[in-house]
Amino acid sequence: MAEVWVPPKLQQLTDGNQQVQVEGTTVRRLINNLELLYPGIKDFLVDEMEEDLVPGLAVIIDGEVSLLGMLDKVGEDSEVHFLPAIGGG
Repeated sequence: MAEVWVPPKLQQLTDGNQQVQVEGTTVRRLINNLELLYPGIKDFLVDEMEEDLVPGLAVIIDGEVSLLGMLDKVGEDSEVHFLPAIGGG
């Protein structure tokens, strides 16, 4: 199972857990399984159409910022972080 690092803002939904183990071969499946374990968390991660991450949120898989968002692959031993996206000019 992938290890998901939960942002501090969302840890209230994961019973205070900073890290949780979740199954999923894509970011979309991982988020859907997170929602099954911790109802309500999906609302903070996915847009209203459930097609992409909420604006301003990035997913980092094994240290690499995902360019595919919800479609990106997640390995069984992956480490996944959801972080505010950093923009610059």
